[in-house]
Amino acid sequence: MRVAIDTNVILVFFGRNSRYRFLADALAQQRYTLLVSTEIMLEYEEVLYRRQHPLQAETALRFLQNAVSVQRVDVFYRWNLIHTDPDDNKFVDCAIAGNADAIVSEDAHFGSLKNIPFPTVKVLSVTEFASALGIGGIVIFCGYV
Repeated sequence: MRVAIDTNVILVFFGRNSRYRFLADALAQQRYTLLVSTEIMLEYEEVLYRRQHPLQAETALRFLQNAVSVQRVDVFYRWNLIHTDPDDNKFVDCAIAGNADAIVSEDAHFGSLKNIPFPTVKVLSVTEFASALGIGGIVIFCGYV
């Protein structure tokens, strides 16, 4: 499965004791491919350093930069499909350019994609993504950016 993952989800899946650690573990086990653009990596870096201890942020970023299951995507076209929060469009553009199966997010702004007939961009919650990966018993997501 190929996915773009919103920063609000990335932020909570690196903690050793995080309930969402299964996402980082599944990525390390190559159970899915994470698609990232330069713009997305820069946002991950900014938010991780702002919200976590610098050593923890550095470790998380190093993992994302070196993991075999993380694929860089070059975005050549801006679709501008999300009008309520244009900053979220970087994930949409990456998903489309990288031929993603879905975007994983808990951000309500991505809900507007359901009303757009083309290009089709599927959005999964953390629970839906866990189910698609065959991982059960996931608690409700409560993180935000």
